[in-house]
Amino acid sequence: MIVLPLDVPVDPDVEQARDWLVQELSGPQYQAARPTLFDQLAQAFWDWLNSLQIGTVEGPPAFGLGIVLVLVVAAIIVALLVFGVPKLNRRSSVTGALFGEDDERDAAAMRRDAQAAAARSDWSTAIAEMFRAIARGLAERGVLSTTPGTTASGFAARASDELPALGERFVASATAFDEVRYLGREGTQAQYDQVAALESEVRRAEVRRARAQAEAVSS
Repeated sequence: MIVLPLDVPVDPDVEQARDWLVQELSGPQYQAARPTLFDQLAQAFWDWLNSLQIGTVEGPPAFGLGIVLVLVVAAIIVALLVFGVPKLNRRSSVTGALFGEDDERDAAAMRRDAQAAAARSDWSTAIAEMFRAIARGLAERGVLSTTPGTTASGFAARASDELPALGERFVASATAFDEVRYLGREGTQAQYDQVAALESEVRRAEVRRARAQAEAVSS
């Protein structure tokens, strides 16, 4: 409360009114009510938080979404650093040496090359390419892996364990491959037909096994 002396005019001029106002606001009750530096910083933070906008979401919810987004991106970066870039599919990762030769083709490409060689009666090449298609196809399906040191006979033995019903035909096809590839013998159409029939049977057998596995899981 402002106490006016008796000789103060009832209508103060502008200068006097300003002085009275300054004296009044300098009182302890007004000074205690002034916001502190912490209050000012806190208010500035909440103003910034409320100003955030992600899409159609504004305010604190948008801030929460921003935190989640940052965490997801950080998790992806860590996963890439630890595990590397993921493969697009299993087939694209199965390349490299096969039976002593560097070969980046997939099974389908090998099969086409075998069929092209057979069309021009190049039976030796057709046999070798079709046998490679069998090995690469099983590797692509994750049934059997091959390494640079895998031999045709070794592959046939392992494939026979995986598909016992085709065991003798795997061995016969591996023998035909070794004859045309390493012994310099001329392949025959009959040998090619046997290897080609085996390749087709292996592909159908894989489809049946995949379907049986899917049915077993669903049941």
